Amino acid sequence: MRFPSPIPVSHLAERFNAKLLGDEQQFAHGINEIHKVEHGDITFVDVEKYYRASLESAATIILINKEVECPPGKTLLVVDNPFDMYNSLVKEYRPFRPLTQMISDSATIDPTSVIEPNVMIGHEVRIGKHCHIQGNTYIGNHTTIGDRVTVEAGSVIGTDAFYYKTKEDHHEKWCSGGDVIIEDDVWIGAACTINKGVSGSTIIGRGTKLDSQVHVGHGAVIGEHCLLAGQVAVGGKVRLGKFVKVYGQAGIADSLTVGDRAIIYAQAGVLKDLEGGKAYFGIPAEDARLRFRELVAIRSLLKK
Repeated sequence: MRFPSPIPVSHLAERFNAKLLGDEQQFAHGINEIHKVEHGDITFVDVEKYYRASLESAATIILINKEVECPPGKTLLVVDNPFDMYNSLVKEYRPFRPLTQMISDSATIDPTSVIEPNVMIGHEVRIGKHCHIQGNTYIGNHTTIGDRVTVEAGSVIGTDAFYYKTKEDHHEKWCSGGDVIIEDDVWIGAACTINKGVSGSTIIGRGTKLDSQVHVGHGAVIGEHCLLAGQVAVGGKVRLGKFVKVYGQAGIADSLTVGDRAIIYAQAGVLKDLEGGKAYFGIPAEDARLRFRELVAIRSLLKK
């Protein structure tokens, strides 16, 4: 998530009563989770075993709950509850804005696109040329849809991330300040759900096709020309390469990477990164050739 204009770190330190370590002249240009940070971004860490990953990340400003040595070129803001500060900034720059009409006045829709009845389109949505958005679809705030995109009836795009910070006695919701980007020539089947990122983008790559009832979690990046069959579930922060095929009811756990042209067979459960160019089957998903050999061997043993 990018800020409308850069924020001096000295202002942030003063406002949140944070101790400032390192470069006091920095400006914050955006805020992001650790796996998507860029130069100029703010991120946060409040668990010591993750300190190193945060300090060595691309983030320029780190919200942290303990004084440590500040790496060169970075700024640390030391506060008791970095998560609360992080969440406050997201709320401020992406505040809750309810829809009060079917299509927001701030949405931009190319006149060549067809929007059927009962479609709800949120604030700052952009829809490109020759799209077809079927009835009873919801498109949430800040969603960007390219050209020649079809969204079939009843799909829900741009809902909040299912992402919670577990505290001692409850789960606290992360505010979702991210968005969804659907590139050109994508097909979204009926009753699909696509969550926006927590602070970055959920991306459906050019030419990708989703069957009905596919779920894509927050911050996932689906590569170009992928095929996802019905009831596939893609966890948050997953990255699929190009031309990946995922058959029905398969599930991919969060934060994993699947290489280009991988094939994941029906009902497989992906629990680790997968190389491209291979087929996978089973729970946990493994090389399909090995899995099929195992099944043949088990059957042979049972016959004896």
